[in-house]
Amino acid sequence: MTAFKYLRTDLDADGILTVLFDRAPANAVDREMYMEIAELFNNIDDHEPGVRVVILGGAGKHFCAGNDLDEFASMTPENGTERMWRVREAFYSISRCKVPVIGAVHGAALGTGVSLMGSCDFCVAEPTASIGLPELTVGVMGGARHLTRMVPQPLLRRMYFTGQPMAAKDLVQHGASIFLCEPGDLMAEARRFAARVAGYSPTGARIQARSRPDRMDGPGDRLQVRAGSNSPHERPLRFQGSTRRISREAPTAVQDGNRSQDVRLISPAARRIGPRTTLSRHKAKFI
Repeated sequence: MTAFKYLRTDLDADGILTVLFDRAPANAVDREMYMEIAELFNNIDDHEPGVRVVILGGAGKHFCAGNDLDEFASMTPENGTERMWRVREAFYSISRCKVPVIGAVHGAALGTGVSLMGSCDFCVAEPTASIGLPELTVGVMGGARHLTRMVPQPLLRRMYFTGQPMAAKDLVQHGASIFLCEPGDLMAEARRFAARVAGYSPTGARIQARSRPDRMDGPGDRLQVRAGSNSPHERPLRFQGSTRRISREAPTAVQDGNRSQDVRLISPAARRIGPRTTLSRHKAKFI
């Protein structure tokens, strides 16, 4: 079992795995934490054998107050592609997890926190939990797409363009698909849902989890990029049936014969190499 620096995990006898973000003071996510999330949820059975359902929450006062802006400020054209891929891979690892994932939200869920919420199968929230999309206020794109799974489009657009957060109870009044709990009863309510899920056929739950309607890609299409560090969560990648491969020396470039192309977008949602070359016909395999 891998020891995670920023994730606190606890698996009980019923197969309920509680995962808490644990990066004080507000569980803002940096590159290493994104990698830990992806590693855990992509390989949930390796890390937590016997798991049937996951409760995903935050330690301390907040669920997740967003991206680590200090680290974000250090992003450059040279490292931006790989970093943004890490972000997307963390979200998709939750949405394609082999078992159901229940979000347990309190305090602030902003930006990245909203994306993590939206990646869960459903969420329970404290009525006063503050949910928002402040990305435009700091000049970046963000988690609006993930929020479409929970709120109507006009409400999402108001939240995105104004940058103003809303309390979970107000979102529910406007049609959001979030389950509210009594104040102070968040984890108990999440466990009640989880216990019900864990009591059913694990095979049935896993089949349904693997066939989520908003699933972006299959496991064979998932890409992993080697980032040049010594992290245990990074794996090299090899394409099957293609001459293209991810360069181990240059993780943000793709080699095609004697030519080298920059990776403009590298994500399950937009599998594209270069301006016009898609990856939809390629398969990826870990080595």
